[in-house]
Amino acid sequence: MEYFTEQQSVVRKIWGRADTVLFIFAGAAAEFALNKAVDWLYFTGKLPADPLGRLFGTVGYARQIIFSEKEKAYSAIDKMSKIHSAVEASRGMVIPDYAYRDVLFMLIHYSIAAFEMLERKLTLPEKEEIVEVFCVVGQRMKIPGLPHGYNQWKAMHGTHLENDLRKSQYTTDLYKQYRRSLGNIRYMVLLEVQKRLVPPRVKALLQLNGVSLLSPALFLYKICRTLKVEWLLKSLLLPPAYIKQIKALDYKGHDAV
Repeated sequence: MEYFTEQQSVVRKIWGRADTVLFIFAGAAAEFALNKAVDWLYFTGKLPADPLGRLFGTVGYARQIIFSEKEKAYSAIDKMSKIHSAVEASRGMVIPDYAYRDVLFMLIHYSIAAFEMLERKLTLPEKEEIVEVFCVVGQRMKIPGLPHGYNQWKAMHGTHLENDLRKSQYTTDLYKQYRRSLGNIRYMVLLEVQKRLVPPRVKALLQLNGVSLLSPALFLYKICRTLKVEWLLKSLLLPPAYIKQIKALDYKGHDAV
């Protein structure tokens, strides 16, 4: 049986642990709010109505692809493409190619950044593998202009950050929705995580000023994880409505880091 990713793949290690996926989720929440094509996510009304649910949906598709047999993964990618085509037909416009690349680049960046924050530094071959896996997704979606290797992705990602992000009324509205969905304390935690994860360009646009206060909390969390009581801390910090979905993010078959 052939899987989309190898059993020992570093991508499985990253996306097989709820902690890392939640940090990817936090970083993506920042860039979703700044992307020039975010109006597409507003067109259906799903993002402003339930921003956490919409982001969980994106994460869910990525995980379904990563851990599936190759043919099932391709079917999931094709289904995602059909959904986008239906939205395009409804609006009478075509989603720009850069918007698709932006999402792939976002997943690559935060996969690396979240894992390195919570676990360890990745090697260059591991980073190359992350880029390769997500570019295979992009190729299946027929997205043009994908990078070849980590170094080219890094250069292209820098260009994307300069050209494809801007602060708009959608940014302001989305952050209001984040605060509404999370509550004040969890919202402040989200901002502290974003300060540590997002690239300088994103940090500047969102005015995430000051030094992140996350380090002491991360130290406490890692102690809790060692003692296997981290869910006590998570239950205090995470929205109760999403606890079941968050627990489901722990992939029972992933390999130990």
